[in-house]
Amino acid sequence: MQSLIHPSPEERIGVISDTHGLLRPEALEALEGVGHILHAGDIGDPNHLAVLARIAPVTAIRGNIDHGPWAEVLPETVSLMIGGLRIHMIHDRKDLQVDPGAEGWDVVISGHSHKPGIEETSSTLWLNPGAAGPRRFRLPITLAFLWEEAGRPRAMIHPLPV
Repeated sequence: MQSLIHPSPEERIGVISDTHGLLRPEALEALEGVGHILHAGDIGDPNHLAVLARIAPVTAIRGNIDHGPWAEVLPETVSLMIGGLRIHMIHDRKDLQVDPGAEGWDVVISGHSHKPGIEETSSTLWLNPGAAGPRRFRLPITLAFLWEEAGRPRAMIHPLPV
């Protein structure tokens, strides 16, 4: 029987943010085998989206440091369904102007703060994967995994060994 805590890699969604132009080999290794990758902005280098897409399909949004023609084609927010999860991504959680429960979102993913965190309210899982790029202050270098378990979203922060 499969462990409920660790779904198979292809059942997991890799969530990464705030790479700021540094796509670490440790991040690529951690994401290997996931079914989908979500990048919550501050990408910094458009080539990194192509590198991630060699691992799994990628959905990315624009962060506050993403500028230029390549970044203009990225949305500022995106709502999508992966598996049974209704997911909304916004770079800075403080910019969210609606009630996620009223919108029917199971998960809200944001980055920007570089602080990894998982918070559950009655209807929504809030996920910040932290930053996988350059270290900022004394914050850890992390990404996250997201999956559905018994009809509910589940997530874990994955520290990168750097």
